[in-house]
Amino acid sequence: MHTITLKSDDIFFDTLNDMVKTLNITKSELIKNAVIYYKDVIEQEKLKSQIEQASQKVRDNSLKISQEFEDSINDGL
Repeated sequence: MHTITLKSDDIFFDTLNDMVKTLNITKSELIKNAVIYYKDVIEQEKLKSQIEQASQKVRDNSLKISQEFEDSINDGL
């Protein structure tokens, strides 16, 4: 197990103390949970961005295919 030293201002320190009292956990536990939560949020945002990009590609391709189909129908008339 490793030790991490954290310097903080009074407001952060008081907030941390209030939270550990409310949650009835240690400061270490709270900070570990916060880092893990933040990591998960970052990963979810990254995944969301990847899904949005893939969705945009599918929409673009569908529009292109639809336009090509429409053009081929119009060519035959």
